[in-house]
Amino acid sequence: MFPVSFTNLLQQKAFELGFDQFGICKAQLPQEKAQQLREFIDKERHGDMGWLKDRAYQRSSPDHLWPEVKSAIALGVNYGPDIDPLLNLQSPNIANISVYARHRDYHDMIKGWLKHLAQYIIKEAKPLLTPTDQIKVFVDTAPIMEKPLAQQAGLGWQGKHTNLVSRQFGSWLFLGEILTTLQLPETVTSKNHCGSCSQCLQACPTDAFPAPFQLDATRCISYLTIEYSGSIPLEYRKAIGNRIYGCDDCLAVCPWNHFAKNSRHIKLKARQELNHPLLQDFALFTEEEFRQFFAGSPVKRIGHLRFIRNILIAIGNSRQRSLLDSAQLWEHHDNPVIQETANWAIEQFKT
Repeated sequence: MFPVSFTNLLQQKAFELGFDQFGICKAQLPQEKAQQLREFIDKERHGDMGWLKDRAYQRSSPDHLWPEVKSAIALGVNYGPDIDPLLNLQSPNIANISVYARHRDYHDMIKGWLKHLAQYIIKEAKPLLTPTDQIKVFVDTAPIMEKPLAQQAGLGWQGKHTNLVSRQFGSWLFLGEILTTLQLPETVTSKNHCGSCSQCLQACPTDAFPAPFQLDATRCISYLTIEYSGSIPLEYRKAIGNRIYGCDDCLAVCPWNHFAKNSRHIKLKARQELNHPLLQDFALFTEEEFRQFFAGSPVKRIGHLRFIRNILIAIGNSRQRSLLDSAQLWEHHDNPVIQETANWAIEQFKT
């Protein structure tokens, strides 16, 4: 076991690198987390995200993924926005993009910091290392339940919307982990501070929360606009409004955001052209223009056609006559999902 002073040294280095939160816990999650994951999958609330089911056992606890692991270092990066995340929802001609996707993809930036911290650990711990000791870094790239692990390490707690909430940064945290065979001193686990509040549950446009602390991803706008590739069910289209990539509603209404701070990182500041983009402009994008405009952005991963599908739903919901021509551009597309969605959007102008 390393001394607490070593933990303090690591925390200081983490903050210097750019992390805003730091904690350490045993690399093992309680059985109740595995049970919750099984129930989520058994009820098919994961939708088309087959990777959740395929590696459910490894995901249920870090020591199932890596039997030799002993400690987990959980790290958080604040991406708090400097504008109201819900402001665009009042303007039907605007394409609303989730706050986390309005700047460069965070994965590469955070992974770089994680690698630097891992190298620092190796350097500082070298006298105590054995030939079998290992350190691995992860940022949403492996079957790890990041939010329960972050709670166990003291970064915050999983709110009733199932997302992590921090007393210091509210809902706006990116997470990363370092797993190691080293036995490191643990920090204090966070307690839940949601109390009787249910604002996040009430704010969901599609009623994606069957109960507090439970999510049905198949009803979630983030899942529907990002993960799901088919025709979005008719029952959810009106509720999607002008959200073309993700949804921030349950995060944005959390009262703990009163204590949140704007991100201190330049790379996590929104691109100006993504704060209030026009649906009309996006509807004209060719595949090449889409790829160029969203290079380095999380939006790029949904692909051009899924992006256009989302734009068409937002156009239909806008009911703005000036956007009708934009929908008609796609009504004879050879992709059946695009064709169906375009025709649906056009129909909305007739009612």
